[in-house]
Amino acid sequence: MRALFASSATGGHIYPALAIADEIKRRDPEAEILFVGAVWEIGKDIVRTAGYDQVHIDVSGFDRKSPAAVFKTLRKLLKASADVKKIIRDFKPDICIGTGGHISGPVIRGAKKARIRTFIQEQNVIPGMANKLSEKYADKVFVGFEETAKYFKNQSKVIVSGNPVRSVLSEAGGERKGFREKYGVPEGAFCLFFFGGSQGAEAINAAAVDTAEHLSGYYYSILITGRDYFADFYERYPVRSRAGLCLIEYSDSIHELYAAADLIVSRAGALTVTEIALSGKASILIPSPNVTNNHQYYNAKALTDRGAALLMTEEEITNGRLAEEIVRLAANPDELLEINKAAASQAKPDALKVIVDEIFRS
Repeated sequence: MRALFASSATGGHIYPALAIADEIKRRDPEAEILFVGAVWEIGKDIVRTAGYDQVHIDVSGFDRKSPAAVFKTLRKLLKASADVKKIIRDFKPDICIGTGGHISGPVIRGAKKARIRTFIQEQNVIPGMANKLSEKYADKVFVGFEETAKYFKNQSKVIVSGNPVRSVLSEAGGERKGFREKYGVPEGAFCLFFFGGSQGAEAINAAAVDTAEHLSGYYYSILITGRDYFADFYERYPVRSRAGLCLIEYSDSIHELYAAADLIVSRAGALTVTEIALSGKASILIPSPNVTNNHQYYNAKALTDRGAALLMTEEEITNGRLAEEIVRLAANPDELLEINKAAASQAKPDALKVIVDEIFRS
């Protein structure tokens, strides 16, 4: 099998594609896989580290506030369409899989015109524009949440698969003790894991510091700052503010941190929400207010509406208020256990199997 993947920009789009690619390779070791990305995107290293080849085209989203920018984007799209045509002609894929973002649209459209079987995978509750526009070119549409299906016109194409993630996430719980030791969690401590998504988030970093300043030694916090914030974090916060915090710039082993934690405090990206459910852990979700269609809020509600997480806004987590909620949860282990169970009930551990079964079946 020869598989062409189109995934743009961030880990939220790229990691699902990598999970699918890995499973295709597991089933067919002779499979040839090529990724198409944007020339400017930050996800180049992720794909390269995973061991896959990648080519790049120049395409960007529409800035509707600027007519000049719209014209420039349209010009890029025309050039990208020609580039995609050449990529398809040279690589000769059997299938094409798009996981969203600006790149996905022209690649899926080009593959369909070349009569190649096409699939799209939507991670968020509210679909992105690229996937909504690509629906008519796709043979099947895989969605991460039940709530997402209604946003696509042709229901016969839609498969509620769940979001594909690495199997190690659902298997890590049994190694909890070893992971806690690895990250220096004191015996008997209540461990908090703060995570702002693949790029980090200043609001989550600030919340970790604010919380550490309001909690006693019974609590231990692990924070992934994000690469762009790591150096600045040391300059911005004095040593006193960093007490009780284990700081990590970036992690390729996030399953270890989920397993070590008693409570997760994080953004609500689609993959993060999916991973939290798979880990079966209680979480306080703080959606980013700076994303298209407020989709992190709706991702969070997919869990919170079912009692599988708590939701707080950025305005609600300052001045010790997040710490107060953490203390309340830590003092109520029965409530924490019920949230854990509810989170686990929302997991779709077979998502990757469902998707790749359909790809091989088509």
